[in-house]
Amino acid sequence: MERSIVTGKRISDFRLRIVDLKARARNPQFAICKLRSKGFTLLELMIVITVIIILAAIALPQYQKTITAAREAVLHDDLFKMRALIDQYAADKGKLPQSLDDLVSSGYMREVPKDPFTDNADWTPTTGDDPNSTGGEQGLTDLHSASTETSSDGRPYSEW
Repeated sequence: MERSIVTGKRISDFRLRIVDLKARARNPQFAICKLRSKGFTLLELMIVITVIIILAAIALPQYQKTITAAREAVLHDDLFKMRALIDQYAADKGKLPQSLDDLVSSGYMREVPKDPFTDNADWTPTTGDDPNSTGGEQGLTDLHSASTETSSDGRPYSEW
């Protein structure tokens, strides 16, 4: 049994390998298969890109609806909580707050939340007569979003 000095393998293994490579080289289909196996064709890439674009076109509107629904939920919750805090302030202090800053300075809120549609803490306050006041004083009775956008149900956010 002859062995190669370099690799330590049998020389007959090398001879079989050489014969196999010569047989494959004579076969023209082997050459074509070898060339095709190097990568993707342009057609295959175009099909994949088209499928990705179709999936993105389907998913993007649903994603935007989800984002809008989440912002609407945050706005609804913020308005509900701030209105409850106005009522709690009025019950505790015996008078309505003059602004949202009164709620923050009295410790009812840590900070004025941001409107999710304007991304600022700019709320539209509604002032009115203070029912607990004997002198006809005014106070913060309600507040709304400062956004000019329209909700998914057709009402402007400023009317919520």
